[in-house]
Amino acid sequence: MMTVKEVSKLTGVSIRTLQYYDTIGLLKPIEYTESGYRLYDDTSLERLQQILLFKELEFPLKEIKGIIDAPNFDRNKALEQQIELLTMKKEHLENLINFARGIKGIGVKYMDFKVFDTRKIDEYSKRAKEQWGQTAEYKEFEEKTKNWTKDDEAAVANEFMQIFVEFGQMKEMNPSDDQVQLQVKKLQDYITEHFYKCSDKILAGLGRMYAGGGELTENIDAAGGIGTAEFANDAIEIFVRNGG
Repeated sequence: MMTVKEVSKLTGVSIRTLQYYDTIGLLKPIEYTESGYRLYDDTSLERLQQILLFKELEFPLKEIKGIIDAPNFDRNKALEQQIELLTMKKEHLENLINFARGIKGIGVKYMDFKVFDTRKIDEYSKRAKEQWGQTAEYKEFEEKTKNWTKDDEAAVANEFMQIFVEFGQMKEMNPSDDQVQLQVKKLQDYITEHFYKCSDKILAGLGRMYAGGGELTENIDAAGGIGTAEFANDAIEIFVRNGG
């Protein structure tokens, strides 16, 4: 566990900003001490990293919260975008440095203004935003969750993970068994009811994410036992292959 002061020192994010993130529900501490001090764990820090990645892509905090909280959030995809964007910014800065050196060496008549052109970076950021924030699924998610309270969020999250508790209780069964396939249908229907229309294609992508490692896999396996995420993905693959 780390205090808010320790997290601030480690990450460079001010204490005031971390407190604000708590207030708006963007980054909640894992718990509070009896004295009211915020405490954070490794999962909290992973979420903070994700927040900072999207801030680099110039997403508003409200959109960041909606995207990270959505069940289809793909951390690996976010990292790939961040790497690409940082690489482009690095090249831009190197060009600016060379330009400044040229002015120093040649004088103010060095009139090459192409180095100030950021359209490539801007276009990439725009496309990244469109991928995350402009899909029909995201818009539906935003509409369905706009009036949720913190209690609503907690209740839905608990119900969602309970589905994986039930998957975990079926792990010794064949993923093609009728009972397991009905559980996949239950998962699909729950996502459609509470988040966005979950087509078979989207469900297949979610299954790969569930079993893909990282925080989401760990959370699912914590709920249903080791191997639950992989078992759920196997069941989803069969469900989709059979046409739902």
